[in-house]
Amino acid sequence: MRVCVSLIERTAHVRLPTGPQFNEYRFSVERARMVRDQLVARGINNDRVLVAMGRTPRHLFVPPETRAHAYDDGPLPIGAGQTISQPFIVALMTQLILPMPNDRVLEVGCGSGYQAAVLAEIVREVIGLERIGDLALQAEALLHKLGHANVDIHIRDGTEGYAPAAPYDAIIVSAAAPEAPEPLMGQLAEGGRLVVPVGDETGQVIERITRRHGRFERERMIEVRFVPLIGRYGFKKSWGWE
Repeated sequence: MRVCVSLIERTAHVRLPTGPQFNEYRFSVERARMVRDQLVARGINNDRVLVAMGRTPRHLFVPPETRAHAYDDGPLPIGAGQTISQPFIVALMTQLILPMPNDRVLEVGCGSGYQAAVLAEIVREVIGLERIGDLALQAEALLHKLGHANVDIHIRDGTEGYAPAAPYDAIIVSAAAPEAPEPLMGQLAEGGRLVVPVGDETGQVIERITRRHGRFERERMIEVRFVPLIGRYGFKKSWGWE
């Protein structure tokens, strides 16, 4: 990520004027700093993931009132009791699915579409599932505006996956489930990777599940805190701290 680092170095001692016309430039500097300080410094080392995170305008995926904090080191509310994940977590989950250029990836709980936008920079096709209609429609419109023609958003219960487009090379679940939903595991291709936060309201752990010869190998990664995955194979109601 020499490009991102160089951008920060060139602007480190520059005092920028204020005003709307400088916002995009400021955001690009903040995005480069995010990649360096929040991702590279914490062990994200997949070059394609770093490039995608450096190119994706996170500030467009949050409400205008929180846009100034778009590149902060933490999650942000996006409405309807949902959040956009911390940049490091988005990068980590993307790296954990071991994305390849020809992969077809399913994202469950796509929210405002940020994770889908990052994936769209890396893989061949992204299917996004979101149960909240307004969020799904907003995500679809923004992704289209940004030119991500390889993303298809569906309004539906994400815990059931999307069988018409299965199997998938990888699946990312962007909300916490009590356990990995069986339909999602069944929709993995041979060698496919499912990354999902598993736990309850008190805390969760990201698991990576790989399908090999009809069996599922599980790896436990780091502790996290997500909003609940609501649906038939998830939680039945939201949590009070959202």
